[in-house]
Amino acid sequence: MSKITAAITAVGAYVPDFVLTNKMLESMVDTNDEWITTRTGIKERRILKDKDKGTSYLAIQAAKDLLQKRNLDPKEIDMVIMATATPDMPVAITSAYVATEIGAINAFSYDLVAACSSFLFGMSTAARYIESGKYKKVLLIGADKMSSIIDYEDRTTCIIFGDGGGAVLFEPNQEGLGLQDEILRTDGIGRQSLNIEAGGSLLPASAETVANKKHYVFQDGQTVFKFAVSNMADVSEKIMHRNGLSNDSVQWLVPHQANKRIIDATARRMQLNEQKVMMNIDRYGNTTSATLPLLLNDYEKQLKKGDNLVFASFGGGFTWGSIYLTWAYNS
Repeated sequence: MSKITAAITAVGAYVPDFVLTNKMLESMVDTNDEWITTRTGIKERRILKDKDKGTSYLAIQAAKDLLQKRNLDPKEIDMVIMATATPDMPVAITSAYVATEIGAINAFSYDLVAACSSFLFGMSTAARYIESGKYKKVLLIGADKMSSIIDYEDRTTCIIFGDGGGAVLFEPNQEGLGLQDEILRTDGIGRQSLNIEAGGSLLPASAETVANKKHYVFQDGQTVFKFAVSNMADVSEKIMHRNGLSNDSVQWLVPHQANKRIIDATARRMQLNEQKVMMNIDRYGNTTSATLPLLLNDYEKQLKKGDNLVFASFGGGFTWGSIYLTWAYNS
């Protein structure tokens, strides 16, 4: 019997209708379109304006898109993994609500939190369940309503983030396609460089924390940029060498969309030209857990069975890693 590998067999996505452009941000904070574009590559981002809708809404819409495109009965799904940094609420897991709302009544679910690397780590987790032979259909969703934790008076963060959701389906493969290798890393040195100070057990919410804006994302941009550039590039290059991949044998780099300069640096280390680099940061900004599946959805029609993809990500904490995956279907 041939070894079971875990392959992506379907993708889906959703972004809100409202577009927040760099020009709009010029009227909100001291910034301008040229400065934002030059330093980040971002031109616009999508925002979920409805205050009554949270991350679960983005996830549900992305999952429904996948189910419709694949013509899949949600009752066939065995489990749902929800990669997110912005769950709807504490304690009550968002994934359970999402699974119920899409009709995945036979699935168990849980949330996975690893900042911007959440979806990448989720890929590893989903693959292990498939490779065990016990689970046949694992739905991995990456979604974040970053606008809910961004201070739109802070020009260092409000220019970067957007809202969105993406989903992929993992299934067993007997042809050797799917997830081939992974290098996943964490380092607690990043704890103070990218975080939300209040709202957890260390500093519970209070009138004082709200008044002092302690519930918004804080980022030490220079420190995060430095670590992201070196670590994303290092693991991407290492996974290529470990698997005997050359720049000719890698069809696509699928990088986290945090900053175009970080993406470009990773591609240079891998010696890949820009035609092999998936990019949509200009339209969506950094959607955190949703960046990787949104890329797959946007580029799905260009992907061919047997294509070698290298995923790379970096997030708060710090978290980072790279995954080598072989694409399993033609669109």
